Amino acid sequence: MSARTSDVNRFLAAKPRLEAIAYRLLGSASEAEDAVQETYLRWQDADTGRIEVPEAWLTKVLTNLCLNQLTSARARRETYVGQWLPEPLVAGDPMLGPADTAEQRESVSFAMLVLLERLSPDERTVYVLREAFGYPHREIAEMLDVSEAASQQILHRARKHVAQGRARREIDEAEARRVVEEFLAAATSGRTEPLVALLTRDAVAVGDGGGKVPARAKAFEGVKAVATFLRGLFTPGPGKRAVAGGSPELYAATANGDPAVVAVVDGRVVGVMCLEVTEDGIAAVRSQVNPDKLERVTERWAAVDHGEPLVRAAF
Repeated sequence: MSARTSDVNRFLAAKPRLEAIAYRLLGSASEAEDAVQETYLRWQDADTGRIEVPEAWLTKVLTNLCLNQLTSARARRETYVGQWLPEPLVAGDPMLGPADTAEQRESVSFAMLVLLERLSPDERTVYVLREAFGYPHREIAEMLDVSEAASQQILHRARKHVAQGRARREIDEAEARRVVEEFLAAATSGRTEPLVALLTRDAVAVGDGGGKVPARAKAFEGVKAVATFLRGLFTPGPGKRAVAGGSPELYAATANGDPAVVAVVDGRVVGVMCLEVTEDGIAAVRSQVNPDKLERVTERWAAVDHGEPLVRAAF
């Protein structure tokens, strides 16, 4: 085996973890792919024979690339049209990364990715590396060029910032499907009462259209407002069909570990609605309808047979 082939193999072995880290840091699969590709280019240019621990070197390079991206992303968020939500990933996508612990599963949920937007780039990086991937503070400190004590302090601040609202309940795939079935039955009933019964009193609904698909700039807040919005959203009409490019079929799925409604038109995913479930009911309905953020999920969706939709010709 040549030295170059060995280098490629070492990178490929680390790539799944690098992608999972980058996605959690950036909330975007496409940006995560770009960061990992840039890491590979730097690996190709490096004197790999002098690198004692390739994974540590690669993680440090990736982390710093993501830190730079996060700094510029904060400025872009300020001019983003409407609400910003992460790019959804359906179950089975390798970019979701490890899911062995509750912390790892929670770190990739839509609710957590939204909360992570509150953090500074350093706070987000330390939180992800420590909570989701279990890196010791010594290694994190080396990656960020800070002291170990500083890394611990950054993590303490990050935990405080994301502590609010973390009441998400973990559910298995079978229960997730049941949640979606109940939700769709209520949403397509034409009445608000069934939806009110499923939602928490302080429920919120938010959508990300990226300025390309109509989505309300401000979130709906409160059970009555959310129920009324959802009833209207699932009421058929020519305007909705025109926006979606046809009559969507609605499927039950799991996205980012949460129950999700996936809307599909002619094999193209036109929306992913993630349901944040708590002990008290559905606390948040987050809908990603920006077509730029649905390219990966469309590609992954087409590769698997999902059976019959729960609802045909939804709009």
